[in-house]
Amino acid sequence: MGSFDGKVALVTGGARGIGKAIVVTLSEAGAAVAFTYKSSVAVADKFVNELRSKGRRVYAYQSDAASFVDSATVVERVLKDCGHLDILVNNAGITRDRLLIRMTEHDWDEVIDTNLKGAFNYCKAVSRFMIAQRRGKIVNVASISGVVGNAGQANYSAAKAGMIGLTKTIAKELGSRNIQVNAVAPGLVATDMAKGVDVSQLDDMASIIPMKLVAQPEEIAELVMFFASPASDYVTGQVLPGQYD
Repeated sequence: MGSFDGKVALVTGGARGIGKAIVVTLSEAGAAVAFTYKSSVAVADKFVNELRSKGRRVYAYQSDAASFVDSATVVERVLKDCGHLDILVNNAGITRDRLLIRMTEHDWDEVIDTNLKGAFNYCKAVSRFMIAQRRGKIVNVASISGVVGNAGQANYSAAKAGMIGLTKTIAKELGSRNIQVNAVAPGLVATDMAKGVDVSQLDDMASIIPMKLVAQPEEIAELVMFFASPASDYVTGQVLPGQYD
């Protein structure tokens, strides 16, 4: 996929899990990488210092993906700090898993606002800059739950399905401006989020994966790298799903 030297990327939710792996992988490839985080200043600062000690250009911004104002402000700060923006990875996401009968309105709203509205916020914030420079890559981290559904995740599955629809729609809107928009839809990934799932449920989920393996965050990052690279210049509006029957 070549070098990302001279490229600037913004990764939402980049301090942990899949987002952290994406930040590391992009920075190792030569990109300047900005990432957002919501709460843990100490975790984000430690991560930034680790990467900067290796000579990487990394920037961290505390913000709430669900906030339209925060999202626009972050993009403006990235442009000020880095000069331009080539790649957006919408990764910020949360879970509030409950069966529908027990799910509260707050559970629903919080997940939809962060996972789906957050992606809308950042896509809108970067689009006018990418249109002006007539190039750009947007990669949305969806989920297999948004493709096939998952019991106990009505909010999460709906948000990720919405993200897939968002991906396909803005790919059509921005394609003529040389902006590619694609999504990855991972299945079970070894992150802190997966630790909250019951062990027996994890075993059941792993059993329907043809390779019988749980994905590592770094493996998802490599898929994002493809969609962020020139290798995908003729690919847009596509969703790469996780391994399930």
